[in-house]
Amino acid sequence: MASSAAAAAPARAGLAPQNGIFGSNSKPFTGFMLKTAQQIGPLSLRVRGSVASSPRKLLSPKAAAATKSGDGVRIAVLGASGYTGAEIVRILANHPQFQIKVMTADRKAGEQFGSVFPHLISQDLPRLVAVKDADFSGVDAVFCCLPHGTTQEIIKGLPRHLKIVDLSADFRLRDINEYAEWYGHSHRAPELQEEAVYGLTELHRDDIRNARLVANPGCYPTSIQLPLVPLVKAKLIKLTNIIIDAKSGVSGAGRGAKEANLYTEIAEGIHAYGITSHRHVPEIEQGLTDAAESKITISFTPHLMCMKRGMQSTMYVELASGVTANDLYEHLKSTYEGEEFVKLLHGNNAPRTSHVAGSNYCIMNVYEDRIPGRAIIISVIDNLVKGASGQAVQNLNLMMGLPENMGLQYQPLFP
Repeated sequence: MASSAAAAAPARAGLAPQNGIFGSNSKPFTGFMLKTAQQIGPLSLRVRGSVASSPRKLLSPKAAAATKSGDGVRIAVLGASGYTGAEIVRILANHPQFQIKVMTADRKAGEQFGSVFPHLISQDLPRLVAVKDADFSGVDAVFCCLPHGTTQEIIKGLPRHLKIVDLSADFRLRDINEYAEWYGHSHRAPELQEEAVYGLTELHRDDIRNARLVANPGCYPTSIQLPLVPLVKAKLIKLTNIIIDAKSGVSGAGRGAKEANLYTEIAEGIHAYGITSHRHVPEIEQGLTDAAESKITISFTPHLMCMKRGMQSTMYVELASGVTANDLYEHLKSTYEGEEFVKLLHGNNAPRTSHVAGSNYCIMNVYEDRIPGRAIIISVIDNLVKGASGQAVQNLNLMMGLPENMGLQYQPLFP
């Protein structure tokens, strides 16, 4: 059905040929693709190859030692009672090397995880404990899913042997003064900020591979930087008048009870929020400025949609002199050729959040605007997976020397 839909779509001037819903750098989702078995410790695993995974280095020394002990890589999930913590658990249910040994949730301490999230009751998991009572002596790595502002002091107190992926915003901004400006308090672990690596996997995987502490990107910044950073680096778009209209499902606001997120407040409607003041703005501008080697300021307006999960970012850009919308498409296609989790749609097909639900994919496309010299770029992700927990697993795979796609072969759930 994908190829017939693409064939029916009107051709765009200069854009790629019509041979399926995805661009020529990929094939439609066809389920599991298995390659030859790879021996990892005592397990024989069949995994798809990853563009970032070398067969010569399947495990780091720490992961190899843990595997030989029979425990795999021993994981702690801090803040397991939130949506991102639950997504970590769901993803790791099919991860052959990551074994959850410690789970914290201060307000749910003493409870079984299956009581907090009944959809995961089938999993054999440790009982939830308070962070202060957690024992990290038998742990190799940590997913920190705690709220913004609480993470810095907790991570500062963790044993130095641990590999850490932090899903909060506490280590994303390199400039601690900028952090204080946008988050309303001084940075409480500036010495750790110096070693933190920004974890947008496809753009920073070499640094992530060697990191001890990775700052997992925000959901909006992921959906926006994946298409825009390569175009800025290649000088294909102007650095001014970048306008971004983004929309997110309600799970992006977290699981805490808030009046603004009550059903009667959000049902049957859409509304903008954080206008000119959303905290993801400096994170997006930091990445684009690095790519341009020149200060970039964006116009960014997020909107809350009455849906559980999903995110769409629509970006309006001015083309550099002599550049066409097709040039943008071809450059993104070349940049992400062979990437497992970043795909370009074909022809006039528009990305939909339903194309990526429950998966680690980012799907995008490029369109020629009716206004001469401008283009429109649309990208979609699942805000809880590629925008949070899936990318966190992708990053820890790299940090532990594992194939980057391990445990992440979930295909999107549709319809």
